[in-house]
Amino acid sequence: MNKTIELVNAWGSFEDKHPQGSLEDFCRYYLARKQEQPEKGVLVGGVVPHFIDGLLMKIIGRISKLNMLYANKALKDTGLHQIEEFGMLVTIRQEKHPKKTEVIYANLFELSSGTDMLNRLKKRALIREYADQEDRRSKRLELTPKGEKVLDRCYEQIRKNANMLMHDLADDDKQLCIQLLKGIEIRYSAQWQQDRSKSFDDIYQGVSGKTRETLKGEG
Repeated sequence: MNKTIELVNAWGSFEDKHPQGSLEDFCRYYLARKQEQPEKGVLVGGVVPHFIDGLLMKIIGRISKLNMLYANKALKDTGLHQIEEFGMLVTIRQEKHPKKTEVIYANLFELSSGTDMLNRLKKRALIREYADQEDRRSKRLELTPKGEKVLDRCYEQIRKNANMLMHDLADDDKQLCIQLLKGIEIRYSAQWQQDRSKSFDDIYQGVSGKTRETLKGEG
């Protein structure tokens, strides 16, 4: 096949799958597919799902779990006990006096477990809670001076942990991963609260477009 036609076809395929992707994103995508590295060691703990969606999600899940394990080690003696607490404090700082529920849901917690974590942070004098001036039923949050210091200390540890885990990836490959996966994060972060009251079959049907009869057949 003519190389120009091959390149145009590759661009068309990429654009169909990633309509918001830039020319730079395409170049990273194209080169990454051409330069796949041989595997080293055992993939996903030796248990490899037989379907591609499952394998990808297991790799993502295990990386997330490993990130938590190493991040929690990096946070030792900082004043925080786990990376989820770091996420809570970052949200409170960035959002500037957010409501409790906004912090909880932004960090993908259920209301009860998120409230428990915020209460623990409050007991350690890292955050302060006060009534919303416009809605007395709501509570707003802010970092205490102690919380500000702890968060500043933790930023560097979390940055080093991320750099360590991603050490073997080139920056272009990291950008490619972000480009390919960010749509999933954006979509489900926006809809997960609405999905909490639905059955999984209803959620799956809404995404896949499959009917209940089809779902029964798959079961």
